[in-house]
Amino acid sequence: MLKGISKLISPELLKILMEMGHSDEIVIADGNFPAASHAQRLIRADGHGAPELLDAILRLFPLDQYVDRPVSLMQVMPGDTVETPIWNTYGEIIEARTGLAAPFEEVERFAFYERAKKAYAIVATGESALYANVILKKGVITE
Repeated sequence: MLKGISKLISPELLKILMEMGHSDEIVIADGNFPAASHAQRLIRADGHGAPELLDAILRLFPLDQYVDRPVSLMQVMPGDTVETPIWNTYGEIIEARTGLAAPFEEVERFAFYERAKKAYAIVATGESALYANVILKKGVITE
């Protein structure tokens, strides 16, 4: 255990966050995402929700300040009537942790999968909300 680090951040996840460099991407994946088949590096976070992990990660992880949209969401498939209130929750967390009010880009589902395959790591959560997958682009530590 360490002081100041959320208990949601496993030793493996902390190591991954430390290894990542500027512009590397990490995926926080919901429970339906094909994380094991897409990940270069897979971190299991079963039983944890995506918003809680997002909040814990953003306490340690700067978002890329050199791009317009450092956070990407999986776009809802055309014709799918599912609602995505979790995106509002993500927005509130991101704004509280980074000050960014509109950090999102929406990425078509299959393009999102391809980006996930190239991501530095995928964190597989137990999140049950649909379209709860999010990609974070790491920024530069300036402090």
